[in-house]
Amino acid sequence: MTRSLGIAGAGLIGRMIALAMQRAGHTVTLFDRDSRAGHDSCSWVGAGMLTPLAELEKAEPIITELGLASLKAWPLWLAGLPEPVYFQSSGSLVVAHQQDHRELEAFRAQVTRKNTTAAQLHRLDRRALAELEPELAPRFNGACFLEPEGQLEPRMLLPALAAALDAAEVVWHEKVAVTAVAPGCIQTAQAGYHFDQVVDCRGLGARAQWPHLRGVRGEVVRLYAPEVQIGRPIRLMHPRYPIYISPRPNQQVVIGATQIESDARGPVTVRSALELLSAAFSLHPGFAEAEILETAAQCRPALPDNLPALQVGAGLLRVNGLYRHGYLIAPAVTAACVAVLSGEPQPYPTLLQSDDAP
Repeated sequence: MTRSLGIAGAGLIGRMIALAMQRAGHTVTLFDRDSRAGHDSCSWVGAGMLTPLAELEKAEPIITELGLASLKAWPLWLAGLPEPVYFQSSGSLVVAHQQDHRELEAFRAQVTRKNTTAAQLHRLDRRALAELEPELAPRFNGACFLEPEGQLEPRMLLPALAAALDAAEVVWHEKVAVTAVAPGCIQTAQAGYHFDQVVDCRGLGARAQWPHLRGVRGEVVRLYAPEVQIGRPIRLMHPRYPIYISPRPNQQVVIGATQIESDARGPVTVRSALELLSAAFSLHPGFAEAEILETAAQCRPALPDNLPALQVGAGLLRVNGLYRHGYLIAPAVTAACVAVLSGEPQPYPTLLQSDDAP
């Protein structure tokens, strides 16, 4: 039976739910204060890291479960889009300088202890590292190789999803702020809209309904680095927070830090820029001549346990708390939402909350 569905929030999850439900035969309407381009969303600033095994260092095993399922699902999602999206799943590396070697060993031990999946973490010596990434071997004695991991390019994915939504004839109210969401109703400053079902995935915009939400700042620097030849995401152990260096098409590299406990949405600070760029240079001397294309920062929505949650009620589904795991777990979370909306068995019941949960 065809049903009408209104979605408040057209970030990554909003777009994916909209596309899945429209293709399933429902009539979907999207609302977002941003434009179709999505340049003001945290999804645009996200790095697109797909590192489910590495998350075992800090996160609960459910994140790794969702991430591994999503890694399998991403190629199917991307194959159904009208525009190409850069995607890679050739593993990732974790490295550390000599003074941070203890942190690397602690990381390896923690991931190994918590890992109950078939995914593998391998300890590499300098020779094995040179076989995977020849330009890193001169500066590092070894590394951890996380076999199933990868990345995608959000700057290609968001436009591709927008094109797919337009082709599917999803109604899109862009640059329209949602002022309230209730069962079966989305209210904007201009009008109220009624639907059979409503999904609220506004992230930090839904703080009135999720009072324990907090913002977690992510910062990135995008470089043009033709003198750096690395083939997969690299995580560099750092005393304050994880720093990743991710190669992208057209000789670009994304450098970022993903879990700064701050609600600030201002530009990247001098301290952060120095730390990110210094970390890159310490990884590879070729970064000294790289061109800075962009610095950017955004805040991602997080709940107290840093896990995603679905609040399910009659006529209303709220989705929030994807923290810094958005791209990592998006296909699995979308599948969970589609199951709720379609009345199908829930693949991830631990994500569900009642609609009166805090």
